[in-house]
Amino acid sequence: MIRTLLVRGLLVGLAAGLIAAVFAYLVGEPHINQAIAIEEAASHAQAAAEHSHAEEELVSRSGQQAGLFLALALYGMALGGIFALVYAGVRGRIGPRTDVALSGTMAATAFVAIVLVPFVKYPANPPAVGDPDTIDGRTTYYLVMVAIGLLAVALAVAAARKVPERRYLAGAVGFLAPVIAAWLLLPTVNEVPAGFPATLLWDFRLSSLGTQLVLWSAIGVLYGVATERGVRRRSLAVTVPT
Repeated sequence: MIRTLLVRGLLVGLAAGLIAAVFAYLVGEPHINQAIAIEEAASHAQAAAEHSHAEEELVSRSGQQAGLFLALALYGMALGGIFALVYAGVRGRIGPRTDVALSGTMAATAFVAIVLVPFVKYPANPPAVGDPDTIDGRTTYYLVMVAIGLLAVALAVAAARKVPERRYLAGAVGFLAPVIAAWLLLPTVNEVPAGFPATLLWDFRLSSLGTQLVLWSAIGVLYGVATERGVRRRSLAVTVPT
């Protein structure tokens, strides 16, 4: 049973990753092209001032776009596999009883914990934004926020089960307490250069968030539907005489 769920999760994750890649290509790539144009213009201006040559890109844009599909496909498969294992662990124990509702709830929870919580504190930046020397620190802060988001979900579930008569209030408090504390205590990173178009920055961040939303929505819907159909097929195989 677990093997079936895991294989299903990998296939669903692959499909969800490709769907998200199409969204990112159609919605996000135009903003990336604009940001790259700004970065190249600044690089050429600096090279001209220093009487040197601007650095050539190591990977072409077509290669980067192909890598987008590959990266999101692999990322989706990894998430789908983990999603399937967690699904197998909680199915029938917590959450909704139907497969579609449970899968959708899990995907929505994962999106909030893994994507939305760190995004509010450390939103994505397009090319030409950010200091390469601070990338290690920014990555560490982001991963800390991901861990805080997962911890907040665990605390919310524990609090809701501890106070069943007010489980929604207890769950909300259990979730928000560590998240708000992390937002206040972790350092703020703001490396947007002066003069960078605010509209372009906002559009890029929305498209980045939208890509993750599409990915997790596809995982939740596809996995729930596939699991429910699998259950129906097994039920028919048992009830229909041979």
